[in-house]
Amino acid sequence: MTQQKPVSFWEDNAVAYDPNPSARGEIELDVAIIGAGFTGLTVAREVKSDSPGAKVGVFEGRYVGFGASGRNGGFNMTLFGLEPEITVLRWGKERTRAAHDYTAKAVGYVRDLVAQHDLDSDYQHTGMLRVAYSDAQERRLDKTLNLLHKLGGLDRFQRLDQPTLQDRIASPHFRAGLYEADTGILNPTKHVRALKRLAEAAGAEVFENSPVEHVRRTGGKIVLTLPDATIRCEKLVIAVNGWSGFIRGLPRIRSRQTPVWTSQIVTEPLSDAQWQQVNWSARESVEDNRQMIHYFRRTVCGRITMGGGNVARPKDPGMGRMDTSHIWRDLEAHLKWLFPSLRDLGIAYRWGGPVSVNLDMTPEIGLIGDERIIYANGCIGHGVSLTQLNGRLIADALGGKTTDLTDFWVFNRKAIPWPPEPIGSAAFFTIKAGLDLVDKFDERKLPAKSR
Repeated sequence: MTQQKPVSFWEDNAVAYDPNPSARGEIELDVAIIGAGFTGLTVAREVKSDSPGAKVGVFEGRYVGFGASGRNGGFNMTLFGLEPEITVLRWGKERTRAAHDYTAKAVGYVRDLVAQHDLDSDYQHTGMLRVAYSDAQERRLDKTLNLLHKLGGLDRFQRLDQPTLQDRIASPHFRAGLYEADTGILNPTKHVRALKRLAEAAGAEVFENSPVEHVRRTGGKIVLTLPDATIRCEKLVIAVNGWSGFIRGLPRIRSRQTPVWTSQIVTEPLSDAQWQQVNWSARESVEDNRQMIHYFRRTVCGRITMGGGNVARPKDPGMGRMDTSHIWRDLEAHLKWLFPSLRDLGIAYRWGGPVSVNLDMTPEIGLIGDERIIYANGCIGHGVSLTQLNGRLIADALGGKTTDLTDFWVFNRKAIPWPPEPIGSAAFFTIKAGLDLVDKFDERKLPAKSR
């Protein structure tokens, strides 16, 4: 039966889960963290590792895995912002090189964490392919590869011609590709629940169904107001990414990013014969070289998950459920265009969720007022690895340390705020229309997709 639930395939196929009790009464903490996703739970664990005696509490508005950390595609990858060319244009070659070094370190951080603690995350270090469908996309692929080589130290990519690429994954529309070996995939719901267990084992408290409604500074303390609790803390971390519009009392945090809704689908399990037809035995994850990218991968239970393509912007700050049926149809059409032998394969799950997008398309870790309030956002859907290493960076900053992580230039950078309405909506649709136009031009000679 097709599932159209407000939860992901990952969650719906996970073991039964009982959320922790909600926060009640008066609670005094050294460090409070809003958001029990990849970022927040990593901060909690790392702060407790640095300072075992610190009182650390994490407050999740719903339950662990409800947000982006339980809905994403599960790509442990090195992509930073948009294309490297955009990062060079905005920030220069040195910062682009530093960004790619940071993301490579982030991938290793996640992989090592899984191995060190034997986490049940379904982790596989399978590598990643970026594929081109058209001549224009192939030329841009080569420009990207040349840029990465010129930056130095970024020779992690292998150029694949069409026959070599077809030997890896058989699709009549794959013209060329780049292969990056040192990346992986995981089950995000399993992984974020494992991070919760690690944070609790380190001594942090995790409160679920505990939405923070208001934040204020008073009497030298930071005070959080919840439905049934009041939290007083010395330091605060806001790790909610696309959900920051819900927090009142800190106007700056509401303008740092905008939530953009992205969608995913998962097929029914493929038969052995179907897998042989698509020849996808090495289990690499894949992204295409479009502006509005599609990303797809195998699951451990023998399905294909695909996401991306078209996006939407929630019309209300509460991010109520939107009609994304047209995006799901587009994803299914794209999947079956790529693999014609799967044209009769059913789609078993459909879901979506918000990613955090900054106006300058660059991740941000910032301060509000002073080092006592730190926030993180803007991973643009590429945050599985970034958010977790960001958690270690934030723990360093909370401890007053200067490290190679806190020296990373995204920390306390001067970001461009997202404009207020109606300019914000106009900016979103202008950017989206421009990206769509590039894709349509690049793919104008490709065979049409059927639904």
